[in-house]
Amino acid sequence: MSRIAPLRTTLTRLTRPLVTASTYTRAFHLFTALALGVAVALVYPGLEEEGGVANGIALLVVPIPILVAFGLLAEARRFEGFLARLLLRPGDESDIVVTRSQGWADRWRTALWLVLRVDLAWVGLALTGQSVFVGIAMIVSPATDMGVTFNGLTFAGGVGHWWLIPLGVLVIVGALYYLAGVGWVLTRLGARLLGPSANERLAIAERRTEQLLEHNRLARELHDSIGHALSVTVLQAGAARQLLDTDPAFADRALEAIEETGRQALEDLERMLLLLRDAPEPAAPRPGLPELKVLVDGTRGAGASVALRVSGAVDAVPAVISREGYRIVQESLTNVLRHAGPVPVDVTVAVDDHDVELTVLSSAPAAGAERRVVGAGSGSGLRGIRERAALLGGEATAGVHDGYWRVHVRLPLRWAS
Repeated sequence: MSRIAPLRTTLTRLTRPLVTASTYTRAFHLFTALALGVAVALVYPGLEEEGGVANGIALLVVPIPILVAFGLLAEARRFEGFLARLLLRPGDESDIVVTRSQGWADRWRTALWLVLRVDLAWVGLALTGQSVFVGIAMIVSPATDMGVTFNGLTFAGGVGHWWLIPLGVLVIVGALYYLAGVGWVLTRLGARLLGPSANERLAIAERRTEQLLEHNRLARELHDSIGHALSVTVLQAGAARQLLDTDPAFADRALEAIEETGRQALEDLERMLLLLRDAPEPAAPRPGLPELKVLVDGTRGAGASVALRVSGAVDAVPAVISREGYRIVQESLTNVLRHAGPVPVDVTVAVDDHDVELTVLSSAPAAGAERRVVGAGSGSGLRGIRERAALLGGEATAGVHDGYWRVHVRLPLRWAS
């Protein structure tokens, strides 16, 4: 069995060019180019019926001026790119673009592509066709007494020349491999000549970077909003279950807080899904610093004692800083609940003419905070806080301060002006 597997792999690799659909779609692409060359040859007045090699050379050279003239048209690149992507690389859109020529460099590359495409088609299909017919003549000749003559070649007949049959099969198979090789060369040329230019590659890279940044931002939003909601809900549900019999009023408030937290989480999730789908409907506005009171009330419902102090005009803070500041406080409270439990927390928001300062001070003992939270410093929570602050030109620190765990963030207002 160990010897059969490598043999099977080798046979698969050897036969792949003969059974791959792209080999024959590329052959059709070559055929369309050959048809163009033949059409030019039919109207060319110098070709003779028995021109031989001269006619073959003429068919390679004569179409060049027409091909160059067409290739210099801006729309030619879009047309050729569409055909090449459809037939040379079916299902793969990575190497060939379907756009108009953006400059003369693109036009000349398209013109060169057209010339090489027609010439490769003539050389590839002509030799392949000749070889296939020769192989057929070799296979048929042993079955006839007179033999077979094709294109000046005569193959003897009779059963004594049976060896011509396997040789003819090899000739046909070799012709198909040759055709696959020509198609491979044409595909490489298409990727080089019809592929994106340097400016287009830069634009593609910028779009991909923007998409990655957007995806990372959405991932942070989901982590912060849904993560906070789940953390609060788990703590609220646990407290309600423990006090359901002894303090029904508290359990009722906890269930009400669970309902409100779940509703807010669903709104956040729906907004993220709308952004991911590029839906035409406007997404619900994201919460900002003025909504911190609602956030704090929900956290109190989890059993934590949260004190909120706000100074300055939070309503006048630019929207982008207000939204990111809300998420920073939300993630800080989530970290406290997740790693230290429902301990007392002080949240301070200070707004002046230059900065917004956010401070979340956990009243958990420093040893416990350091053990539980510092270990999570390499996770997505604190890293997300630092990333949000850095993107806005600010800075974030997290660590032990006066015996307690503190997250402190400064966001400069000048970046949003």
